[in-house]
Amino acid sequence: MKRLIAVFNLKPEVLERDYEAWAKRVDIPTVNALASVGSFEVLKVTGQLGSDATPPYRYVEVIDIKDEDGFARDVASAPMQKIASEFRAMVDVVFLQTEKLG
Repeated sequence: MKRLIAVFNLKPEVLERDYEAWAKRVDIPTVNALASVGSFEVLKVTGQLGSDATPPYRYVEVIDIKDEDGFARDVASAPMQKIASEFRAMVDVVFLQTEKLG
């Protein structure tokens, strides 16, 4: 299983409450319903361990992909393209592809 991790901050004009309501209402249930996805979580960063510094990112998404080909098809679908467009309009994001060691 591959894991896709997104780290991001909201764009300056986006209110936290608006993004979080959208994530709970649209993003989380839709992505979790994809057959190619094992699990999907959105996490809010609350701090940096052992530091008072401001974390570089405010949110993290973790997507466990159980079928890479299916995931590619799923994200290319019209409904997912709409969600991706809405997401990109709200955030500045970096997507990290990962694989487990060992």
